[in-house]
Amino acid sequence: MANKRQLKKYIRFVCGSVAAECMMASEFIEDMDREKMNHLIVEVAMLQENALDHASFSFDKVPADYTSKREYNTARNKYYSAGYQKLHEEFNSHIQGIVKQMNALLSDEQREMNKKIAAGQP
Repeated sequence: MANKRQLKKYIRFVCGSVAAECMMASEFIEDMDREKMNHLIVEVAMLQENALDHASFSFDKVPADYTSKREYNTARNKYYSAGYQKLHEEFNSHIQGIVKQMNALLSDEQREMNKKIAAGQP
């Protein structure tokens, strides 16, 4: 991500999109367990809140701890890069888990229909 603001926008966008898909599926697909789908929507909301909370963290060193300003900047950039990478990986793994749970709630006929639509077949 370019910066923290962009990261937070990405988190909100992805969570909003997944929650919207859950709501659409719950309303328009018959034989859908609405209670479980509502639980997934709550899980997405909690994931968003948790990810946004963890998007803000700070480097606990000061330039005086290093022999040069360049060394400090290198260490700080490495720290932030590793932190954001970890947040990104954890967020994506949770989203993938939620999508798998969404797909598990679909009937076999609906899954086959979705595959045909994705493949461009009528």
